[in-house]
Amino acid sequence: MLAGGEGRRLGGDAPKVLAELCGTAALGYVLEAVERLQPSHTIVVACHRKERIAQYLERRPGVEWVDQRAPRGTGHAVLAAAPALADFRGDVLVLFGDSPLVRAETLLELLAEHRRRGPACTMAPARLADPTGFGRVVRGVHGAFERVVEEKDADAATRAIDEVHCGVAVFRAEALFQALRAVGTANAQGEHYLTDAYRLIGEAGGRVDLWPLRDPEEALGFNTPAELLVCRQRMRRRILARHQAAGVEIEDPDSVHIDHDVAIAAGTRILPFVVIRGGVRIERRCEIGPFSHLRRGCVLEEGAEVGNFVEVKNSRLGAGVKAKHLTYLGDATVGAATNVGAGTITANFDGKTKHETRIGAKALIGSGTVLIAPVAIGDRAVTGAGAVVTRGHDVPPGATVVGMPARPLAKRSGPRGAVAAARRRRVSKEAKR
Repeated sequence: MLAGGEGRRLGGDAPKVLAELCGTAALGYVLEAVERLQPSHTIVVACHRKERIAQYLERRPGVEWVDQRAPRGTGHAVLAAAPALADFRGDVLVLFGDSPLVRAETLLELLAEHRRRGPACTMAPARLADPTGFGRVVRGVHGAFERVVEEKDADAATRAIDEVHCGVAVFRAEALFQALRAVGTANAQGEHYLTDAYRLIGEAGGRVDLWPLRDPEEALGFNTPAELLVCRQRMRRRILARHQAAGVEIEDPDSVHIDHDVAIAAGTRILPFVVIRGGVRIERRCEIGPFSHLRRGCVLEEGAEVGNFVEVKNSRLGAGVKAKHLTYLGDATVGAATNVGAGTITANFDGKTKHETRIGAKALIGSGTVLIAPVAIGDRAVTGAGAVVTRGHDVPPGATVVGMPARPLAKRSGPRGAVAAARRRRVSKEAKR
């Protein structure tokens, strides 16, 4: 995988292949696709800001990276991997790390076709409505591969060709590295082009087959923010389609954003204007939205409901929990069947450290409650509207607390006791609302 692009036109300080699409770096999508092939070696060639790429790859065991040292072109980059494959005698799949839309199924088909036909190289070109920026694939009179011409070296007739080289190809290792060692720099950019290797393989008697991509979308990469946005939009649509195919109802896909690493069980309903970030796990028959934000670390158990303007971060909501309005739950565990009233806040950050809030099962958290962590609310406990439960002042199971700071609602006998009981009932009804 070639990952040496500087990404200058993207405007950030990260290597281009680490640009994020739906919660995952572009390079991460390519690596995931490659894992399905179970390769004996996975090598990433880095150049610009290589320490950032090395750091990213630390989380991916079995992936090596090599240093291109100087940006001398795509052919030079692939040749930098040759020492790591010195004793390798097999097929080498070459991919661009900034092409996140390539699918594992496509790569498996390409590899199978290459091995069935037995050429020195099988390239997967694509036909694009707008081929700007890509090398053009030139075919001979009978449609056989002839050469690839980079755009900066192409004349007007060649630039009019819509079939392009998108960096997806599989080679016999010996043919690839022999050709790359012969690649020169007589071109508009003075670089060693990978695309020249195809022509040299043919001139050495090897056959180059073309296996066009069925879906041209898989060819797309990015150099600019606008191109990155196109890739993000395509990836987002794929993710939503995957969840819909698995039985998730998404009422308005145009307003819903779901990151790549999200698990949603069948029967869950996603309402408009919802953002679900990577790492979230949602079980069956939940309802999310509208206007909800689920951040990393959230788990929603079966039948939980998160509604209007509710944000949940690094929290577990038990089965049947309802948090329907204007609420923030951060670093919290909420027991089954608990109702979280409108405007509830878990104040989890003290300026230095995040703290946990624990709420038991079947609790009633009144509207406008502030829970200052660390704090625990017992099973079937009730907080009155506007209660502020201060840190360390846990509420016992079945107790009712009211006020600021929250204090137990005293039980009284006689007429005053009846009044207090009526007040508790009102607090309980308000919490349910």
